[in-house]
Order: sequence, then structure tokens, then C-alpha cells
Amino acid sequence: MKFATKAIHAGEEPNLKEGGCGDVVFPIHLSATFARKEIDKPTGGYEYARTSNPTRRALEKRLAALENAKYGLAFASGLAAETTLALALLKKGDHVVAFEDLYGGTRRLFDKTLANFGLEFSYVDASDVGKVSNAINSNTRLIWLETPSNPLLRLCDIAAISKVAKQHGALTVVDNTFASPYLQNPFNLGADIVLHSTTKYIGGHSDVVGGAIMLSNDELYAKLKFNQNALGAVPSPFDCFLVLRGTKTLALRMERHSQNALKIAEYLSVHPQVEKVIYPGLETHPQNKLAQKQMSAFGGIVTFVLKGGKSKTADFLKKLNVIALAESLGGVESLINQPAVMTHASLASEERERLGVTENLLRLSVGIEDYDDLQADLEQAL
Repeated sequence: MKFATKAIHAGEEPNLKEGGCGDVVFPIHLSATFARKEIDKPTGGYEYARTSNPTRRALEKRLAALENAKYGLAFASGLAAETTLALALLKKGDHVVAFEDLYGGTRRLFDKTLANFGLEFSYVDASDVGKVSNAINSNTRLIWLETPSNPLLRLCDIAAISKVAKQHGALTVVDNTFASPYLQNPFNLGADIVLHSTTKYIGGHSDVVGGAIMLSNDELYAKLKFNQNALGAVPSPFDCFLVLRGTKTLALRMERHSQNALKIAEYLSVHPQVEKVIYPGLETHPQNKLAQKQMSAFGGIVTFVLKGGKSKTADFLKKLNVIALAESLGGVESLINQPAVMTHASLASEERERLGVTENLLRLSVGIEDYDDLQADLEQAL
């Protein structure tokens, strides 16, 4: 099946066998436990809802299909997926090479929580393959990438880094949240594990929090599946239903997100009140050619820097009407965020300044509204 067809049908085929009721939309299974006739044979493989649930299994099949993977695992949040991955595959003394430009919550998880258990983290400019290679040690187990990154929209060459990682016996993990599986498929480029915050584009409606891991390696899947159950950070059946429903329009939404975002990036790039625009689809982006190579379009996130300081940025944000000032991204509605005081506030101020996450840098998640209304809202606020 092509992508848009998989996004509607994978994992949700109607049961037309005798005893089935032919549900076109997979039902929400709320049972916390499952009865069995024989003590050693769970009915249908289900025994307890933390371990597995029919609605969650349907979602996991679809998640795998979207990323061209063998397995999918659903979690209660993106950070729940990241935590389970780290605890399943790493042990005390192991080392992770990570992109220096990561979601603030991921950096917080690594530095403030997982480092307390003897894990080591090195942050490098992963847009430079050589710097990734130089940071790998004998105890390096994972190369952790975000591409495009949050919030600076820097790109990693997934194919080149995956090749380097394999040469050193390390696994490549790609957080594909910003691109979505519709615009980028890390497995096709050599990655071993793909992560998503399904709260964002996969869910797409800002009404559910979730996370996902997709992979194809049987041994790694067994470890992750064991820890999904052991740690218990799983989504509810209703959450799974909402994400399943969201995936059905992912192809259409990503096309509109990308179309609107490119127009807004072009508009802002010539506006006298804007100092800088960062968007992979612009020729001014230093990695525009890489974006064209490994992405089918450039996504719905536009990052830009306003002229003026903190007070002028605050004035601009207060004047927006259609675009909401809020955390998160990837929903049908447009949201704007000031990373320095919101999503990346947990980073030390010196680190934020070094990376370029200044107080006049804004991350705009462009929704699927009419473009003219979005431009008009930005114009009046600017």
C-alpha cells in the first residue's frame, strides 16, 4: 500500500469472520483484564491491559506501517518512549552521543535523570558527521539524533551517520517527530530505531499525548516490549483511538502544513521586523540540499528571530489573534512558542545562548488554516 492508504487501513481491517461484527473503525477496548479458558493460554494473546490491549495493538501495527518498520510500540508520551528505550538498551557506564540541538525535555531527561544512573552523554553538532564520529568511544551504544531539530531546524545526514554508527557497533536513534513519517523515513536511510511524540503530527489535533518507537530488529524489539510492560508507561485505549483517528489524515495535513509553512517562511524572510528566518525549504538554509535529499517536503515548523529584544518580542506575541501562544506543535491549529522561556527553559542560559536559543527567537508551528488569515495575523502583530 501507498502511504495515505496505510495511514487509513493498517491495523484496522474489519473483522468479517464468523463472530466478528465488521467494525470499519476499530473499537475502544476498555477492559483492564481478559478472561481465559485455559490457565496457560491467554485468549487472543491478551491477559492484562498494561501488557497489551486490542486498541493499542491496532495502533502499534499502524505506527510500524507508517515508518516501514516491522514493529511499533505505543507509549503514554514521547518522553515515556525515550525513557523506556534508554532503560531497555543501556546500562551503567554506557555512553550516548547526542545532537546538541535537542528538545529541551530530552536534554532534561538525559542530564537531570538518566545521568544519575551512571549513563554518559556527549552533545555534539551532529550536522557535522565528522564531529559525531570523533565523539564515539568504546562504550558508545547509541547515536541520538533529531532532524530537523527543535527549535533551530538543523539537519543530520541520517545515512552518513548511520553508516558511521554501524562501523562502531552503535545504534542510530532518530527522533522523527518534526518531519513525520510522511515527509521522512529514517529506516530507508539506515537508522535502527525511530521515535515520535505522537502528540504532534501523528495525532495532529492537540487533544492527546502519546509517544512511539518503531523498529525492525527482533532482539531489540523483545527488550523494548519487555520494558514497555515492566515500566508500564503505556497509553490508555482512548488515547490509542485518538491517535489512530489522527493518522488517517496525516498525508493531507502534512501537505498543507508544508505548503503554508513555506509561504510564511518566504513572507517573513523579507519582512523588515524580522532579523532571520530558519526553514529547511529556503535556499538560505545551510542544509537546504540535504533537506531536499532526505525529505519529500520541509514540514510545518518555521523558526525566526525578531529584531529588538525581550520586550518587543513580548509585545508581538500578545498581539497575535489567530496564532496561539502555547507549547507543543503539529496540530491543525497554528501555535507559537518562545523556546528560551518555554520548551527550553530547563537548559542553562549559557547553553541556550551558545546554541542560539535567544529570547527573540520564536518557533512557529504552522497549522492548516487558510494561509491568508495566518499572514494577516502575523502582519498586524509585526
